[in-house]
Amino acid sequence: MIKAKAATVVSAKWLARKISEKSSIRILDGSYHLPNANRNAKAEYQHEHIPGALFFDIDECSDVEIPLPHMLPSTNHFENYVGSTLGIDNNTHVVIYDTNEDFGLFSAPRVWWTFRVFGHDNVSILDGGIPKWRSLGLPVTQQLITTPRRVFSATYRPHLVKNFEQVAQNINTQECLVVDARSKERFEGTGPEPRPGIRSGHFSGARNIPFQSIMDLSTKTIMDTNQLIKLFQENNVDLNQPLFASCGTGLTACCISLAAFLCGKEDVAVYDGSWTEWAQKAKPIQILSGP
Repeated sequence: MIKAKAATVVSAKWLARKISEKSSIRILDGSYHLPNANRNAKAEYQHEHIPGALFFDIDECSDVEIPLPHMLPSTNHFENYVGSTLGIDNNTHVVIYDTNEDFGLFSAPRVWWTFRVFGHDNVSILDGGIPKWRSLGLPVTQQLITTPRRVFSATYRPHLVKNFEQVAQNINTQECLVVDARSKERFEGTGPEPRPGIRSGHFSGARNIPFQSIMDLSTKTIMDTNQLIKLFQENNVDLNQPLFASCGTGLTACCISLAAFLCGKEDVAVYDGSWTEWAQKAKPIQILSGP
C-alpha cells in the first residue's frame, strides 16, 4: 500500500473549505509556550480554537521518564496517544496549527516532525496558524469534540533524530552541518536561556538561523521556496550536505527541518534534547560564546 503524502503547508482558505465540505481530516492545535511566557496552551485551546480541532499536548505526548522537556515518546506511547486520544489512524490527514501571535508559527512544526518521525507523512501545517485564520474573519469556537478511538501503527525513523552522543561525535567528524534555531543572543551567549540554570552559548560547528527567519513577518506566513533557499545560502548552509537542527529543547529546530523540507531536503534530523541537554551534559570547554 502506498502511504498518502499531504501538502506540507496548507492555507487558511483551503482548511476553511475542507471544514465546510466536512472532509475527513483531523485538525490539531499544537500550541506550546515557553515557561517564561506565563501562558497555558491547553487552557487557551479550551477557550478558543478552530472548529473541529483537538489539542495535541506536546508535554503529554513525550517521554516523561527523561528529565528533559518534551522528549520524543516511545513508539507505543505515540501510537496510543494519537490513536486513542486523537482518533488518528494511518490514513488520517492531519492538519496542525499553533497560536503564536508574533510569528504565526512556533510549535506546530514540532508536531509535524513528530508525526514524520513515527512514519506518518499525511500531515500538513496551517500557514500562519490561528493569527492568519482570525485575520480572514474565519470562525473559532469553544465547542469541544470527541472522536472514536482508532488504531495507529507507527514506523520509527531513527535517521530523523539525533542524540547527545551523535552530536558530540559530529563535532569531531564534521560529517553534518548544524543549524541552531535559537535567537542570536542565546546562540552567542549574551542572552539568557528561558530555563533557569541553563547557560547560553553554542557547540562547535553550529550556525545560527533563528527560527522566525523562515517567516515573512509582514504576513506571518512561511516564506516561499526561493526565499528559503536564499536564506540557507546566505548562512552558508549547503542543502546538498547532511544536516541536522538544534534549538533550546528540540521545538523550533523543527522549523529549520520544515524549511529544508520545503526546499526538497526531506532528511533533516533534529537534536531532540538540544541545548537544554547539551548545556547540562557537555564539558565547559564544549560550550562556546560569540558568533
